[in-house]
Amino acid sequence: MRRSRMIEALLFASEAPLTASDLTRVDETLDEEQIEGILAELKQEYETEERAFGLYEIAGGYQILTRPEYASVLERFDSVPLTNRLSPAALETLAIIAYRQPVGRAEVEEIRGVGAGGVLKTLLERNLVDVVGRGEGLGRPLLYGTTRYFLEHFGFRSLEELPRSDELAVILSEKTTDATEA
Repeated sequence: MRRSRMIEALLFASEAPLTASDLTRVDETLDEEQIEGILAELKQEYETEERAFGLYEIAGGYQILTRPEYASVLERFDSVPLTNRLSPAALETLAIIAYRQPVGRAEVEEIRGVGAGGVLKTLLERNLVDVVGRGEGLGRPLLYGTTRYFLEHFGFRSLEELPRSDELAVILSEKTTDATEA
């Protein structure tokens, strides 16, 4: 069997991103640098052949995913699992946590201007946020931060890929323009 096809099979079957270190278990003679080379070749192969899927670096690992331009096709079929959509309140709370982490519930509520207990519970249940510590204030409040699954869910390699605050206005205005033109 070809090593690249063994790696491809693992990535295809995995529900979560796999690191180069994880993939070295395919063959004891391979090191992480060789794995990275094979991954680069697979990525190039998928792009050259214009496959409906690609190799993406997400949350510190690699995963084979359907290309975004095919999302509208997949949404038409009941047999394809849909990702759970988040409410605007959940997205707003998640954004606050992502940019301010570690952050306490009181700070989230102060920024949003409404209670956040129910939304935080939902985000915890969906494994998008987790308790990362305790604050120094009265009662030592819980502090929240994003999880590795947050990175996977939104397709980020790391938190450094979050748009900067000055970029957000541009991104949001483009999305609003696209929505009004549709």
